[in-house]
Formats: sequence, structure tokens, C-alpha cells
Amino acid sequence: METGKRTGRIPELDGLRVLMIFMVGWFHIWQQSWLEPSFEIGGAWFSLDHIVRSGYVWVDATILLSAFLMLLPMARRWAACGDSAFSARDFYLRKARRILPGYWFIILVFFFGICLPWDMYYGNGPYIVKDLFTHFTLIFPFWRDTYIYTPLGAASWTLSVVAQGYLLFPLMIRGLRKRPALTLCAMAGPAFAFRAWCLWGLTDYAMVVNTFVNFLDVYALGFLCAMVFARLENKRGRGCLWQILATVVFFGSLIGVFELQRVQAYSSFHAELQGRQMILRPAFALGFAGMILSAPFCLRPVRWLLGNRVTAFLAAISMNFYLIHQTLAVHMRRIGFPASASEMPNMAGEQPWQTQYTLLAFGLSLAAAVLVTYLIEKPAGKWLRRKFG
Repeated sequence: METGKRTGRIPELDGLRVLMIFMVGWFHIWQQSWLEPSFEIGGAWFSLDHIVRSGYVWVDATILLSAFLMLLPMARRWAACGDSAFSARDFYLRKARRILPGYWFIILVFFFGICLPWDMYYGNGPYIVKDLFTHFTLIFPFWRDTYIYTPLGAASWTLSVVAQGYLLFPLMIRGLRKRPALTLCAMAGPAFAFRAWCLWGLTDYAMVVNTFVNFLDVYALGFLCAMVFARLENKRGRGCLWQILATVVFFGSLIGVFELQRVQAYSSFHAELQGRQMILRPAFALGFAGMILSAPFCLRPVRWLLGNRVTAFLAAISMNFYLIHQTLAVHMRRIGFPASASEMPNMAGEQPWQTQYTLLAFGLSLAAAVLVTYLIEKPAGKWLRRKFG
């Protein structure tokens, strides 16, 4: 805990990041395995099916957390001394060092290791160039063929939304410093208006549900959380009643998110799911915000559970795990690994295949994420730091 305070890190957010990424990964792997999470306690049967079935909503939590951490260093300086100095160059270089080496490497591995050997482009040269270029520049969600139908995997759209936030951050930070309330409202308003237009005028939401403008209110809430946290941070670890209240808020927010997932999970068709996701997005964001704001102030056992060496390690590899797991899970099904007795083992509910597949998908994705993080991302980041300062 003391190390986190000295470096400005918030260890408890490592555990939250891991939880967020795990939930999304669980959903993507469940899409292939159909392994229903259920268990029995004292003769009563409990099912977590609604939690995994709607696990994709936790992507919103990762974007909220990204916005929170984006503004937090500046919010701390504003709260401490009013300093508003900001270097866009340094900001962009830090983000590029962190994101691009591992991301580009993963895209190339998928392209040369999966897409070309399995002829997933069907010899369409112009589409190959377009798909690679738009993925390398993180603009692929703007076209249906590079977003919905790309063989490179769809999970990286989140990185595109985060990158658009980075691009606009120097502009947003000026408004947040001078007129925070007006700026936050100016961000949230277009998000609600855009969502209303989508729900009123469209029947297919695939190209709009995860656009940047549809997350502007999530960004605004993340920025607000950063400014509030910077004011409250000196209360960390102080007062038993304060810690109990924070713990109640944390678990209340978590349970609230799970209950919202129950509402989100079951719809008759895909467009209805996406429409409901847009309607419930602000409510989910409030639940995630409650967890982010309360976690660092909880009782010590909860803080330790969220912020320890294991969660710090998993958080360090979480981005690469997120970029790898879905494409790897789909390819495992494509090549029939692990072997199954039936042609569609997920539909047949085949055991032990469902359990084996789930564990292997998680395990191989984690192992690959470790290799990419420590053999590519971190060495490349150090080289770029030496090269560009």
C-alpha cells in the first residue's frame, strides 16, 4: 500500500482491472464453449449464466477506468496546487509506448499465423491492405467489413475507442480545467442525444453501439470520478466507519451491476440486446464508477484482495490478454483443439470438453499475454523511451 502511495499508483485498481478483463474474456470464451457456470450450495442450485452471458458490458468498465486514469495525474495536481501544465507530446509518447508495440505485434501474429494460412481473406488483396492499414491505425471500426467481418478479431475495437479519447484529451482537458461542469455536460449531452437518435431511427445498431460518441458520457463520468478521487485521496485508510461505508458502496455497486446484467442478458434477438445495452449504459457506468471510487477506501482485507502482487502481475498483462483471447479461442474451435467426440460439442453440452476448452483458452491466452508483455511490449517501450525521451 505504501509503495502505491509513493508512486501515485492505486493498487486496488489492479484487481478491478483484472475483474473487468476477466469478465469480458469469460464471455468471449463462453461464446465458444457454452459452459454454464452453476453450482450447488446446501441443496440449492445457483446459476451465474446471466453474468457470463452479458459479460461484454464490462468493456464499458474498462473505458471508464481508462478515462479515470487518464485525468487522475492532472486532477491530483489541480487539487494540490492548481498546476495546469500539460505536455501533449509527452502524453502521446507515453500512450504510444504502452499500447502500440504489443498491439502491432499481436496483429501481425494473427495475420501471418492464422489469417493467411487458413486463407481467411479468400485472396482479396485490396481487402487485405485495407484491413491491415485500418487495424494498424486503429480506425477499423469506421467500416463494417474491417469491424464486423475482419478475421483479425473484433476485441481490439475497445483500443480504438480509447485511442480516440487519447487523441481528444488535450482539447478536453482545457475545458475540464476552466469550466468542468460545462465540459462534462457538453460531453454527456451528445452521447444521450446520439443514443436517442439510434434507438429512434435505426433497427441495426451494430455500427453505432460501440462508437466513441456513444461512450462520451462514460468518459465524462470517468473524468468526474478522477476529480472527486483527487479530493478524497487523503482519506485512504483512515477511520473505520469511512472504510465500512466504502466497503458497503463497493459491494453494493458490484451487486447492482450483476443485477443489471440479469436485465441485460436475455433478449429475443441481437438488435434488442444492443438497444438495451445503450439504454442501460449510464446505469452500468454508475455501478462501475461506484466500484472505482470506493475500492481504494475499503476495509483492509478487501483492499488487499484487490491490490496484491498477483493482481499487479495480471493487470500488467491484462491488455495483451484482452487483445489475444477472443481470436485464440475462436481459432481453437476452428482447428478442433481440444478434440471432441461430437461435431458441435458446445451445443451438445459435451463434457469434459467444455471444461477442458475453457481452461485451455484461458491458460493459453494468459501464457501468450505474458510472452508478448515481457518479450515485446516492455523491451520495445524501453527502447522507445530511450529513443524519444
